[in-house]
Amino acid sequence: MSWTFDNLDLIREYTLNHARLAIIPILVSFLLSIPLGWVANRSPLLRSVVITGGSLLYTIPSLPLFVILPLIIPTGVLDDTNLVVALSIYGVAIMSRSAADALAAVDRTTVDAATAVGYSSVTRFFTVELPLAGPVLLAGIRVVSASTIALVSVGVIIGSKNLGYLFQNGKQRGLLEEVVIGIVLSLLLALIFDLVILMVGRILMPWTREPSAQGRRSTKGRASGFDAGVTAEP
Repeated sequence: MSWTFDNLDLIREYTLNHARLAIIPILVSFLLSIPLGWVANRSPLLRSVVITGGSLLYTIPSLPLFVILPLIIPTGVLDDTNLVVALSIYGVAIMSRSAADALAAVDRTTVDAATAVGYSSVTRFFTVELPLAGPVLLAGIRVVSASTIALVSVGVIIGSKNLGYLFQNGKQRGLLEEVVIGIVLSLLLALIFDLVILMVGRILMPWTREPSAQGRRSTKGRASGFDAGVTAEP
């Protein structure tokens, strides 16, 4: 572990930069996927366009995308912005389908009931449809998170300083310890992101939580008492 202890500052720098490069595309893909999911459910044709378009975007290899993007946006091939935009495109490609499926899965009876009591389309979307689509959206953003953290490492090809550098440099030098540290930290980072997303989901969607053990015991006790009372009657 001598290499690890001698390079703690370098490891910390690359880990933090890896996390920074992953956070932005994850947030961007989530925010952009919501309106895309809404559009996809307006008609079968629009759904086909959104889903097919997302699938086609995800099939673009990362290296050609890094080269193509500077021709479209004002950034350099070796700029971290280039990597962030590319990862956002991949994230939107995945998340748009999840958003479309999440909103399509909302019970139409509930939506009709909200309309009947006077909700406008905008209010209904943000207070009824979006919260009910939350669990599926949460599952989708977890997939995007894991995928994005893995793809950040590819950015080392264009000079991005992240944990992917440890893979590349360790392999070139034949230093297994450096490669292992890069892999382990990438896995830990993915796990931390996943736990944070789950925690945020539990906070924003308290109705999806498992009932507490105390609540289950209380319910069980009431049910037992009810059964006993029924049995005691002649």
